[in-house]
Amino acid sequence: MITVHLPSEIEQRIADLAARTGRTETSYIEEAIMEYLDELEDKYLALNRLENPAKRWTLDEMEQGIDMDSCV
Repeated sequence: MITVHLPSEIEQRIADLAARTGRTETSYIEEAIMEYLDELEDKYLALNRLENPAKRWTLDEMEQGIDMDSCV
């Protein structure tokens, strides 16, 4: 369980949205976190790959069916 303290204006926006739509405040908070977390994971994976480049294959190599696992 994680406890998060949000500024009152954000809490109010979430409460208003939940009241207008009939969904729970928790559902909106979870949705927002999951969407942002997906973006963060993609960002840091991309940065890691830029900082630590691995073997790259050409299209010809891929089409020839080279065993990529044995090349790593």
